[in-house]
Amino acid sequence: MPDIISALLIVLFVYASVSKLFNYTQFIVQLGQSPLIGPYSGITGWLIPATELLIVLMLTVKNTRFYGLLLSLFLLVVFTGYIAGMLLSGIHLPCSCGGLISELSWKEHLLFNLFFITLSIIALLLQKKERIQTTQMDKVIY
Repeated sequence: MPDIISALLIVLFVYASVSKLFNYTQFIVQLGQSPLIGPYSGITGWLIPATELLIVLMLTVKNTRFYGLLLSLFLLVVFTGYIAGMLLSGIHLPCSCGGLISELSWKEHLLFNLFFITLSIIALLLQKKERIQTTQMDKVIY
């Protein structure tokens, strides 16, 4: 199950990062309109896709998958907090997520992120359980 969830997160983050990089100018302009991110749009414009691609790399390697899941959970929680802030502020800015995801309303995007947060938590718990079982097996063998 953690492999399936990791694969879903890989697809999500590859799609999101590539769509941001292909439409980089539009992405930066949209970030610049945000009252929270606007002053930092230049650095944020590179940092977000780079972090998403780092997560992808971490999720593809078995030894770093747990940390990739942790980082994906952290990034999804940050994005969800930002979306919640946008909903509560009443500001109606375009989503700077890129691709089809940017077509979602802020509420739909919030639900979308909560779904992936839930999947990330499930994968982390299952991955942790696997690590504990592997450690116990190693102790029995030796």
